[in-house]
Amino acid sequence: MTNRIRLEPHRTLRLLSALTGLSIALGACTYTNGEVVTASVPDDHRHRHPIAIEEARRSVVIFVGEGRGGLSPSQRADVIGLAQIWIREATGAIVADVPVDTPNARAAASSFEAIRAVLAAGGVPPRGITLHHYHPDDPRTLATIRLSYPRIAAVAGPCGLWPEDLGPSSLNNRHSENKEYYNFGCATQRNLAAMIDNPADLVQPRPEAPAYTARRTAAFEKYRKGESTAPTYPEAEKAKLSDTGK
Repeated sequence: MTNRIRLEPHRTLRLLSALTGLSIALGACTYTNGEVVTASVPDDHRHRHPIAIEEARRSVVIFVGEGRGGLSPSQRADVIGLAQIWIREATGAIVADVPVDTPNARAAASSFEAIRAVLAAGGVPPRGITLHHYHPDDPRTLATIRLSYPRIAAVAGPCGLWPEDLGPSSLNNRHSENKEYYNFGCATQRNLAAMIDNPADLVQPRPEAPAYTARRTAAFEKYRKGESTAPTYPEAEKAKLSDTGK
């Protein structure tokens, strides 16, 4: 003979409600969308958007008209500046992209010969210049001469990434914890990387320059005579206010 337990209707509803609430609570604790990366995002913007050192390209664009070859004074100054910077920071040859089969192709060829002469006068050897012909994609645009070379540069970013909402949501706890949003500090890091003159300064200090012998000799001579070694500035009195009327 089997014993059966008979539950009253109101107790049955109460039990079902309790089980339903428990299942919802457990489901909320274990729910995931398969891509939870918020916990791996660093809180420091310097770690979230680090400045990296990589090889980039520096370029100068020379506009060439159809009826004029050679270089204008401002274009000549740009090429001279490119040659000076190339000697200091380049890691490869200068690539000159010169257009062909365009209305200004003959003028561009003449301008390239002038560019080659200016670069040679600036210290760039012949093997440091590589000629590359190209056909413009859009024949309506003015074909230009582009001079570019590889160099070591500091970069950061990309910026403008928003992997999560700024406001509160069920999947975002950083808002309630008052933490930085992902894109915070990216523009600052990118601008700082663009202002760095020598990327090697981020890795190691520069060697000390030799001492200025003439200044050191003069200071030692004053010290031997018992005089003050502090420098004197003859124009220091000019910055003082006048005593007239006191």
